[in-house]
Amino acid sequence: MTDERPPALDADAVREFVVAGHSDLEGVGAALDREPGLLNACWDWGGGDFETALGGAGHMGRPDVATFLLERGARLDVFVAAMLGMEDVVRAVLAADPAARDSRGPHGIPLIAHAQAGGADGVVALLEAA
Repeated sequence: MTDERPPALDADAVREFVVAGHSDLEGVGAALDREPGLLNACWDWGGGDFETALGGAGHMGRPDVATFLLERGARLDVFVAAMLGMEDVVRAVLAADPAARDSRGPHGIPLIAHAQAGGADGVVALLEAA
């Protein structure tokens, strides 16, 4: 096994990919065609406010972008699960860590806001009851 790693991704490409994840399905696809390594890349907006393209889709209520990225192997998190209405995933996270109800995602956006952005009424009700 070698300790060599590939070079870091181009910072501008990472930032543009994360921005595209908020609303631009075509841009996300084109960027991944050019550089598949962007899939789980994070951008730090400052002060440790890290975000992926999937995270952007999560708080913007973009299931089309989120599903596209997940189908390509992006790492699911509870915020995107909430936006997509994955009640079983959110319920499991809350069972393991009840404090997750009040956790915040990219830009400090609360978990419940992700569910609201996706129109996931079942998850909203679950979080309100927790």
